[in-house]
Amino acid sequence: MPESLDARTRDEIDDQVAEAFDAYLSDRLTERGPLRTALTAGRTARVVLGTLALGTLATALAPGGVATVCWIWGAIAAIDIAWLRAAHRN
Repeated sequence: MPESLDARTRDEIDDQVAEAFDAYLSDRLTERGPLRTALTAGRTARVVLGTLALGTLATALAPGGVATVCWIWGAIAAIDIAWLRAAHRN
């Protein structure tokens, strides 16, 4: 930006650009396509990895034996499958 613009004018321009970009992204996310698919896939990966991390922690802290650990990982598998199916439908 030219140095002749004062700080307030630059801030106003930045705000207007940010608002326009937000509006553009909002419109694009309502449409099916690669952008929506990429965002959904990233969110899905975080959820699955998060459940695996929590499962590892729960396994380390679980009182009891093999049956408790099997219940923990069975619940994690059910949650991940349900989440992946829901993400695939969108």
